[in-house]
Amino acid sequence: MMQWIQKIGSCLVRGLKFMQAHFKATLLAVFILWLFLPSGEEGIAPHNLQKIALSGPIMDAGEIVQELDDARENDDVKGVLFSIDSPGGAVAPSVEIAYAIKRLSEVKPVVVYAAGIMASGGYYSGIWGNEIIANPGSMIGSIGVIMEGADISGLMEKVGVKTQVVHAGTYKQVGTFDREWSPLERAELDKVINGTYSLFVSDVARARKLDPSKSSEYADAHIFTAAQAQKVGLIDNIGVEFDAKKRVEALSKVKDPIWNKEDPMEKWLKQFAAEGVSLAHMYFPPVTLK
Repeated sequence: MMQWIQKIGSCLVRGLKFMQAHFKATLLAVFILWLFLPSGEEGIAPHNLQKIALSGPIMDAGEIVQELDDARENDDVKGVLFSIDSPGGAVAPSVEIAYAIKRLSEVKPVVVYAAGIMASGGYYSGIWGNEIIANPGSMIGSIGVIMEGADISGLMEKVGVKTQVVHAGTYKQVGTFDREWSPLERAELDKVINGTYSLFVSDVARARKLDPSKSSEYADAHIFTAAQAQKVGLIDNIGVEFDAKKRVEALSKVKDPIWNKEDPMEKWLKQFAAEGVSLAHMYFPPVTLK
């Protein structure tokens, strides 16, 4: 017995010495095991229902679109809850997400859940869900388009700074901030804004089966409570996330619902990346859905 105890003690001592000598390598190995080894229910069976969340300003759609397309291709996933808490953002990324939802909803049920704010580009993103359920305290709508720009010519005059520009093309200086926009330039910007607004309203009308000729009732940048949004046809039902998940489970017809669990570190990295993109766009403001 004493020999066995000595052997076990010897092994422990050697192990501790190795960890001390190769601390960084040991730490890296433990991290890799933690990162890749499955845990809990996910190690026993794959999830068959997936929650995908869109939060904050929409400036880049790449990661969300990839998640939606992956869920569409994943045969194990039978239904998706798309949770939105976004005030809107740039036009093109919002359209990308909207059409990724459309592709997904054509092959498996998608319930869109308005978790807080589902406005402008945030609303556009979710219009093609099979159903839209909104939290009772959420804000919905704001179907409109805006482009903002500063005129700092007065400040430049006080400081004694002037710009020098060489350009070709009548509208090449449209939107610049060193002078007041001319009527011709405003008309050019109006053309872009109104064209984008027409696209927005047209897609909402088609997705929600609404009358485009009555868009002043549900669009025109109106902001609605959940109850008001339901009356004008922008959402289907009112409830909390529990209700939205139960609806996904019912539509997907899974017998044993298993939802995905997002890793906290991965969630933090996503938020960090989103904030970085938002900060970058502060210096290059795009046409936005607001």
